[in-house]
Amino acid sequence: MVTEAMWLVRAGEQGYLINKFESGIIAIGWHKLGDLSAVVSRDEIKEKYDREYPNDNPPKAGNAVSMIYNFCQVFAVNQRVVTYDPEKREYLIGTITSDYFYDTDKIPDFPHLRRVYWLPNRVSRDLLSTSSRDSLGGIQTLYSVKEDVTAELLSHLEEPSTPDNSEVDDNGLDEIREDTVARAHELIKDKLLRLSADEMEELTAAILRAMGYKTRVMPKGADRGVDVLASPDGLGLEEPRIKVQVKHRSGTSINAEDIRGFLGGSLESDKALYVSSGGFTRDAKYEADRSKIPLTLLDLDQLASLIVNHYENFDIEGRVLIPLVKVYFPAE
Repeated sequence: MVTEAMWLVRAGEQGYLINKFESGIIAIGWHKLGDLSAVVSRDEIKEKYDREYPNDNPPKAGNAVSMIYNFCQVFAVNQRVVTYDPEKREYLIGTITSDYFYDTDKIPDFPHLRRVYWLPNRVSRDLLSTSSRDSLGGIQTLYSVKEDVTAELLSHLEEPSTPDNSEVDDNGLDEIREDTVARAHELIKDKLLRLSADEMEELTAAILRAMGYKTRVMPKGADRGVDVLASPDGLGLEEPRIKVQVKHRSGTSINAEDIRGFLGGSLESDKALYVSSGGFTRDAKYEADRSKIPLTLLDLDQLASLIVNHYENFDIEGRVLIPLVKVYFPAE
């Protein structure tokens, strides 16, 4: 019988292990600790941790020991578990089906594992209330999900609805700062998804201008191969000339055929940029890697990061599309 407790376990930084998790496992790192099958107390884990990671400050070490102990000793078979796929903006919900085990072959740097059965349906982040999105937006490797957030996640499995667009633990300044940055990153992505297709093109042009290029957003017409043209002179006469296509369709990934169609009329001197809020399939990424002209793919995560990195150079047109405020943090 499934119990009501739910744990969130992240699939690595920015979800890069999501494909591994989808195979029916959850995992955590700290590989230097070795097999913890015979370790049953928090003190034993702390002793090992302090020995293997001596440079970590006490708050960070204490937080890590708690997460490792929970994963190895507190997690239980039939408890609920959730993880996040940032590219698809979806939560996978399942149940734990095994005790803790140690295996360095499945994910070498994440050898502490449990098996999981994932439910076939997923929950879109866009369906969740603002408070639930915020609660699930931290960067901690794992933590217990609040009861009201658990109830909301489960309710969307049963009755799909429409998107609602409407406690950070004190574990040291580093952890608080990282958590705040991760939450802000997800909120920026939420805001990007509320832009129209035309606004996303204008925003892409604004990012390129902030990076030092001059841009032209191409007029709408039968040929939609190039949405934005960027170059040093703004006319496309000086190199590098960057041809940009922007696809703003959340939940719809760009495939290899889309990439080939975009590159079809390119010249050897061209540079290409493909922006997709719905991400890219593996075949599309492979097609981009083997492209004869330089091609960069930007998904929603990368687009949000570029905005933050270059926002100080945004012009008024760009700031109107995505208004942000700077947050100051203590240096130490």
